[in-house]
Amino acid sequence: MTSRLTGLLTRNKRTVPARPAPGAALAEVTGLHVRLGQREVLAGIDLTARAGEVLALVGPNGAGKSTLLAALAADLPAASGEIRVDGRPVGDWSAADLALRRSVLPQSAVLSFPFPVEDVVRMGRAPWAGTPFAESDEEAVAAAMAATEVTDFAERPFSALSGGERARVALARVLAQRAPLLLLDEPTAALDLRHQELVLRICRERAAAGDAVVVVLHDLGLAAAYADRAAVLHDGRMAADGPPSEVFEDALLSRVYRQPVEVFAHPRSGAPLVVPVRGTAPLAESSPPRAKPGLTSA
Repeated sequence: MTSRLTGLLTRNKRTVPARPAPGAALAEVTGLHVRLGQREVLAGIDLTARAGEVLALVGPNGAGKSTLLAALAADLPAASGEIRVDGRPVGDWSAADLALRRSVLPQSAVLSFPFPVEDVVRMGRAPWAGTPFAESDEEAVAAAMAATEVTDFAERPFSALSGGERARVALARVLAQRAPLLLLDEPTAALDLRHQELVLRICRERAAAGDAVVVVLHDLGLAAAYADRAAVLHDGRMAADGPPSEVFEDALLSRVYRQPVEVFAHPRSGAPLVVPVRGTAPLAESSPPRAKPGLTSA
């Protein structure tokens, strides 16, 4: 019995990640191709998410943003190319070890049972069970709920919440997990103006604390205001990758979105503002724009 128990504990032993060094690559894809059925959704993507940085994935519907996020999370396999998390190929990590290194917020949160909000957030602590950090469970849960402003309805069933409230509870679960790599798929889609800003401020705070944050956004204004880098995707390819002030250009965005836009600097912050040119016909379908030299990630 003792030998069997020892063997079980050995097999389940996990490597607790150290805090990443500033600028460390926490997730990387190189030459990434992903196929869903017969369709190639991503074609030759190179991208790195670094500690201390907010990276926004932007682009039109169907560009491959959510697919790329899922690949970074190791939830989708590569048809070819390489996916690395915390310096190792994703296949080298067990599911338990991977859960200590990255947390994932999907586009929608669905639960089949009416768990109270606090229990849903506490689910984010599951990867730390059996480690010394499990002692921080209650503090981590309380802090995540306070940050996302869901503490006041901690006892309410998740199924009784509005769409925006559910989105904030789902984010609180991710924050409670306290993995150094946060992968967030459209976290602002169901939120009002105040809570959109709240979520992006949280992203900036996590990056300032040394985490890497990758967030899919449709609001280019939020991406310009809060992201250190923006990766612009189009038809499964990388159109540009760099600071929003450099890659958010009229011509590029007009081609990618097939909608004329103009970009100008905010009069106070200087952040790019992207405004549709209304009263004009959408641009015709065109071939994917080429990435600007010097702006794609190495």
